[in-house]
Amino acid sequence: MQIQEALNALEALIEPGRAEGMAKYHKQSRPVLGIANPALNDITKSWRQNLSVDQRVALASDLWQTDIFEARLAAAKVLTQARLRPDEEAWQLIASWMPEFDSWAIADHACMAGQKRLVADPSRLDLVETWTTSEHMWTRRAALVITLPWTKQNFPKPPELEARDRVLGWAAGYVTDHTWFIQKAIGWWLRDLSKHDPERVTAFLERHGSEMKPFAVKEASRNMR
Repeated sequence: MQIQEALNALEALIEPGRAEGMAKYHKQSRPVLGIANPALNDITKSWRQNLSVDQRVALASDLWQTDIFEARLAAAKVLTQARLRPDEEAWQLIASWMPEFDSWAIADHACMAGQKRLVADPSRLDLVETWTTSEHMWTRRAALVITLPWTKQNFPKPPELEARDRVLGWAAGYVTDHTWFIQKAIGWWLRDLSKHDPERVTAFLERHGSEMKPFAVKEASRNMR
């Protein structure tokens, strides 16, 4: 699929009058078309079904490079799939986007795609760990958002527990960074983990809670009695 064909398809989904509110809500200076998320989900699902892996990676790259808000969301959505073989080029593309993150919606959509690739090959956590020392706040935050699958296992095996503790170590290194989005990400990771491993969350908060912002501690504790 050529990029202009994809853009024409996206433009057909524009809802008049929607773009201004979306741009304000998402604090966007880039172009915003005004497309509802369900419509983006539907069109990217059709692209995933009808394009080869190589074609999807090429389309995702082209969509991202337009720097249009919905096109960047679509770039991530077209790669958000558990089974993607081969997936190395998709992973490398997703990872290459990190330095360009500048808003939560784009970052979270890209991280959702990245989560699938990490679960498929956990050795990629070695690369993610390098993000934790980045000067770019959104890249540091991505290290927590992209690893959220490791919060969700009720009966993790030893490698999964090792990965869980590894990410908790990264979070511990973040607690003195009081940037709102970093603190929110710590709280989010701990909140999701508390549903499956409350003991680790309790231990983390006992050790590091005093260094965290109160709202992050509250977020982390939301599901705990």
